[in-house]
Amino acid sequence: MQKSNIVITVPEGLCVYLKAEVEALGLPVKSVTPTSLSTEGTSLDAMMLNLHIRTGHHVLFQIAAFRCRDSDELYKELSKILWETIIPSSEYLSVVSNVRNPTIKDTRFPNLRCKDAIVDRIQARKGRRPDSGPDQTGAVVSLYWRDERCVVYLDTSGESLSRRGYRRIPLGAPMQETLAAGVVAAMELKPGEHFVNPMCGSGTMAIEAALAASCRVPGLTRQNFGFMHVMGFDLRAWEEMKKAAKTKVLKTLPSQIIATDTSEKAIDAARKNAMTAGVEQLISFEVCDYGATPVPPAPGVVVLNPGYGMRMGEESELVETYRGIGAFFKQKCKGHKGAVFTANTALAGQVGLKAKRKIPFVNGKIECKLYVYDLY
Repeated sequence: MQKSNIVITVPEGLCVYLKAEVEALGLPVKSVTPTSLSTEGTSLDAMMLNLHIRTGHHVLFQIAAFRCRDSDELYKELSKILWETIIPSSEYLSVVSNVRNPTIKDTRFPNLRCKDAIVDRIQARKGRRPDSGPDQTGAVVSLYWRDERCVVYLDTSGESLSRRGYRRIPLGAPMQETLAAGVVAAMELKPGEHFVNPMCGSGTMAIEAALAASCRVPGLTRQNFGFMHVMGFDLRAWEEMKKAAKTKVLKTLPSQIIATDTSEKAIDAARKNAMTAGVEQLISFEVCDYGATPVPPAPGVVVLNPGYGMRMGEESELVETYRGIGAFFKQKCKGHKGAVFTANTALAGQVGLKAKRKIPFVNGKIECKLYVYDLY
């Protein structure tokens, strides 16, 4: 089976964790940037990455690269690709692009030219053209164009891998699944260590901790990927991959995962999301204030994601919350690692403890830090 370049896109701040994941899967890491990682493999390797990785967003499988000066040359070069052997004429097609070329003023235009080149060629060879539109639920082509360098990929993920499929009830402003997985990875949780998540909201961080601790790969909860909509999709190999992954799932854990929140609605949503993810039996949920969260004997980690105080007047209201977190750490979490995920440096200072590490992340477009404390 032919190998090709594979690029995995990743949110800023998570590439170090993605690199560890790719290496653990036995694939080479050729290069990294703040928002992408380049490796090499077959289409089956791309499928494996979609099934296993926790922190990446899109797995892009390269199918062509060429020099291109303007949109006419783009159409001409794209028309040379054997699209009729890649995308079925009965499929739904979407095109996404990342373009910086001096001849392009409207970034939507390359998408249109790329789509036209693909469907025109398929129409000429098959007598029918695929339907197309913005939804990334079918075959997805990704165009990367910088100056005169153009690379064309199949987005084997389709929709972002952050959409695991388990978060049916997200509530307001939830932490993205891939970011939560990165935070869990940053805590370097060891087998036998407890994971405690007060202020759990819809449960994303606790669920990602349970998935990782039980060796349950995130792709098992998702029903649709981009690679399923291209020619040559090996359904038998895919089913075998999933079967092999399921054999490694732990039914029980030697440690506890505890998630609490003051909102009954949040805990109900978190429990239902955990059920969809297949890890409800691994997480203890409780409605209570963060300060009343039951903390098992050390060792373990205790992670909170309080409000950042981004709206006017909120910061002053949160001062006592952050001070209370510091008191909670000192009084109930001795021997554990504590952590606060926040975008507010001033409020982080109210915790009143010296952080051993300050790990940078980006939540959406907001620069955040994970403040990690050793609680002696």
